[in-house]
Amino acid sequence: MNKPLRISLLVLVLAVGGYFAYRYFQLQYTKQFSPGASTEFDQNGLHVKVDYSQPSKKGRLIFGTVAEHALVPYGKVWRTGANEATLLTVEPDVTLAGKPLPAGRYTLWTIPGPNEWQVIINDETGQWGTEYDPTRDRFRAPVSVRALSDTVQLFTISFQPADGGADMLLRWDTREVTVPIRKQ
Repeated sequence: MNKPLRISLLVLVLAVGGYFAYRYFQLQYTKQFSPGASTEFDQNGLHVKVDYSQPSKKGRLIFGTVAEHALVPYGKVWRTGANEATLLTVEPDVTLAGKPLPAGRYTLWTIPGPNEWQVIINDETGQWGTEYDPTRDRFRAPVSVRALSDTVQLFTISFQPADGGADMLLRWDTREVTVPIRKQ
């Protein structure tokens, strides 16, 4: 084998190895600080599953303005968790925040605000949580936010049964966001 070909192969092997080492670091090391979690709702023919990572408050200002150095600034797209983008699976076809959503797998993003949030359903899946592509948005919809009397230290997504489906609850710090999901 000639020398330029051997050098090219070595560079390729090192690049591929470096990429996989970086992904391993992303997936393993960062989960020490924001562990992975999964929650499901399965009642009356409605199945919803959310796979996400749970960041902790750790004494930080979570929601607020950029000037306040909030971890999740108002008006900015948030991955709705940590690490990889939050994965939402629904079946059958549903309405989510009043918008039709076919059965399938999506990523869930949000834009927090002091009095109202936008929930974003995006068709791209499998990406790291900082790799948001707005051209892949299926839709955005407003959802309600309310203040909690107690502080929630670990970001949590859960479900609460509701007429015709469920409410997905996003809780962190002193905020609770309700995202209605209904069977079509």
